[in-house]
Amino acid sequence: MTVPIICELTPEALRTRRAGLLSGLARRAQRLEETPDGYRLEFAASADTLHSITDVVDAERQCCRWLRFQLDVEPDGGRMVLTLSGPQGAREFLAALFER
Repeated sequence: MTVPIICELTPEALRTRRAGLLSGLARRAQRLEETPDGYRLEFAASADTLHSITDVVDAERQCCRWLRFQLDVEPDGGRMVLTLSGPQGAREFLAALFER
């Protein structure tokens, strides 16, 4: 099932959201890479970063129901990779959030 890309936030709420959550994670990422249907964010391993990632995923999944989150945590203190993907247009929507 494909959930359409719909943002129910007001313009003010979207500006506030842009300043935090996913865009805040993007600023913390060591690497930000476009994928065909979204973005891949790579982080150095730390408990604080892992908690931040899970908090953001929990908040965003309630707002952006169309967005898919995949978190890979490498063993032995290795990197953490959050992949964000969705239907056609997801990458462009995310790019607008990540604009600085």
